[in-house]
Amino acid sequence: MTILLALLFFVSGASALVYQVAWLRLLSLIVGVTVHAASAVLASFMGGLALGAWLGGRMADRVRRPLRAFGFVECGIAASALAVPFALDLSELLYAGLHARAPNAGGVLTLVRFVCAGAVLLVPTTLMGASLPLLARHIQSRARPDGSIVGRIGGLYAANTAGGIVGIVVAGFFAIGAYGVTATTQVAAALNLAIGSIAIGLSLLRPADEPAEGRVRKPRETVANAASTTQVAVLALFAVSGFIGLALEVVWFRLLVLFIPATTYAFTTMLATVLLGIALGSAIASVRLRRTADPAASLVAVQIAAGVAVILSMAALAYTYRIGWRTSGMIQACVVAMLPATTMMGATFPFGFAVWLQQSAAEVGGRLGRLYAVNVLGAVAGALAGGFVLLPVLGSRASLLLLASLYVLSGILLAWVTRPRQRAWRVTAAGAALLIGSAMTLPDLYDAVRARRYDSLDRVVYRSDGLQTTVAVHDEASGARVMYLDGLHQANDTEGMVRLHSEIGALAVALHPHPRRALVIGLGGGVTAAAVAADPRIRVDVVELAPAVVEGAAYFAKVNNDILRAPNVTFRIDDGRNHLWLTRDRYDIVTADTIQPIHAGAGNLYSLEYFKLSRRVLRPGSLTVQWIGHREEQHYKLIVRTFLAAYPDATLWADGGIMIGSTEPLALDRAAFDRRFAATESRALLKRVGLDSFDALLARFTAGPAEMRRFVGDGPILTDDRPLLEYHRSLRDSGRQVDVSTLRGDVTLHVKP
Repeated sequence: MTILLALLFFVSGASALVYQVAWLRLLSLIVGVTVHAASAVLASFMGGLALGAWLGGRMADRVRRPLRAFGFVECGIAASALAVPFALDLSELLYAGLHARAPNAGGVLTLVRFVCAGAVLLVPTTLMGASLPLLARHIQSRARPDGSIVGRIGGLYAANTAGGIVGIVVAGFFAIGAYGVTATTQVAAALNLAIGSIAIGLSLLRPADEPAEGRVRKPRETVANAASTTQVAVLALFAVSGFIGLALEVVWFRLLVLFIPATTYAFTTMLATVLLGIALGSAIASVRLRRTADPAASLVAVQIAAGVAVILSMAALAYTYRIGWRTSGMIQACVVAMLPATTMMGATFPFGFAVWLQQSAAEVGGRLGRLYAVNVLGAVAGALAGGFVLLPVLGSRASLLLLASLYVLSGILLAWVTRPRQRAWRVTAAGAALLIGSAMTLPDLYDAVRARRYDSLDRVVYRSDGLQTTVAVHDEASGARVMYLDGLHQANDTEGMVRLHSEIGALAVALHPHPRRALVIGLGGGVTAAAVAADPRIRVDVVELAPAVVEGAAYFAKVNNDILRAPNVTFRIDDGRNHLWLTRDRYDIVTADTIQPIHAGAGNLYSLEYFKLSRRVLRPGSLTVQWIGHREEQHYKLIVRTFLAAYPDATLWADGGIMIGSTEPLALDRAAFDRRFAATESRALLKRVGLDSFDALLARFTAGPAEMRRFVGDGPILTDDRPLLEYHRSLRDSGRQVDVSTLRGDVTLHVKP
């Protein structure tokens, strides 16, 4: 029976992680992907789990058939998951309405994001949180009166976490790319429904459980009082452990993207590694509990070991990377950096729960629910602190050391509560020595990456572990100045790169007869925005996700015309897509910085829905300029096909590297171009990119909409539900680069007579 329950809980864990991936993605389309928005969504998700654990614990010790209650909870998860699309529609209306009333009130908008995320996630996550206390109560009711149930409950926890690994890997590496977000969540809902039905059926085959208080003798008063101090300490330790665990995830994920590319697959691998360690640690500790009479000593040991492992693991990654690993070692990097520490973290639950119940095993469901709820609430605080406080204030290395120190300190404090004084002193000395010794091995992680991933002669002129991303500006040995975002190249000041970015902005200015208002999504080095803003008569709004990018752009003032001081440019720190959806402004030009579509989160800026939003904010006769570049043929055709679905009159320019979307068929006006070129403000910009005559402009034309359609043919397009490029491993791609040599159209068809 226990094995069957573990299997059911394994599948339940798999579906839960599928939901987490899908729902966090869907909600980001509404509330944005800023740190504030992502934190609101994550906190809502974890808060629902905490509420469910508390309520489930209270219910578990009051129902006579907790297994049946667990079955109904699983069926409720399925029903509420299927209702999420309707909740998303409601959330979208709520967010849009409240944003319109307070568009610039940051605190109010953060609260609105919490409300919207809660409206979508509260019911299903509360039900998810209730499942473990209910199963724990069922196991207690079937256990021998003198037998320990902690090992079995720890085994269930490990099985559920192991299921989460399968869920995250299947969703992140296969299902979403192959079948889409909606279909993937529907399969997860079907699994929950099956689990619930089986659990209800099993509960009918057995008699009702006895009340919780009827099976366990109450301890003597003196023992209960002695135990209360230890149990309070364990409760506090679980809150601290939850805080440290989620804060560490934030810091780890930010650090690891310096070693491996920031793709969806990288983040999937990171989360799967965290879950793997927790599952392994829980399983090992559950077995160990059968052989130890002193779980408190084990809990002290794993807390101290976890802190030391956090430091030594990252130090090991830095050294092994420096001597030979490259960015392709995604799995190896995650395993070395996180698995030892997360294994120790996973052992905390069984050992801590054993101490929590050591003197009183009554009301297992309620006690487990309280313990789990406190742990999850600590995790919510840790997730918020990691992104909002630790990284921006302390930086990645100091944050890692602080969190590791908290682990060691929590173990030492628990030793003073549970150990004799002499032994507590020994634990304190050993813990402090291990912490100091391990801290001395930790190098500056950015320097370790720079020594191998970049030229060792680079000089870092700016670096910030900002709220949203880690931004670094290097002066390379070649003389080029380069901006990196999370370790990935974003911009440089070489002649070719400056010309490309200038051309994106200049084409828009050259093609539109009378531009007065422009929107640029993404700042990067600032050259694209500077090209649009070169004419002071054009008001330019720049929407940038990361404040540190704006600070970094100041180091490219020579090539971006000191864009940060331009009087006709307004900067807004926000999610670009969110701005398109919510703004009431209308533009003559919409363009964006060069963004690689396979990077994590970039799929939101290449979907059909995104291109339709960009069209929505255009005035009649206006233009969207979209860089596409030359890339793998299948990727190229997917983007062009999607763009044509939103802009049927699109045209292709710059040897197929730039798409122009227009609200009506493009009509090129020689007289309008000549008037613009005659203006002093525009002449210098257009000359810089070789657009010094109308004929030179026509020479940049590649193809019209008819030729583009013939070239890409029929096939799939990119949507929010099917982000095929972000999940590009689901594509059957030959890896062949696109050849646009045959893609040619007649530009005279687009010239006014």
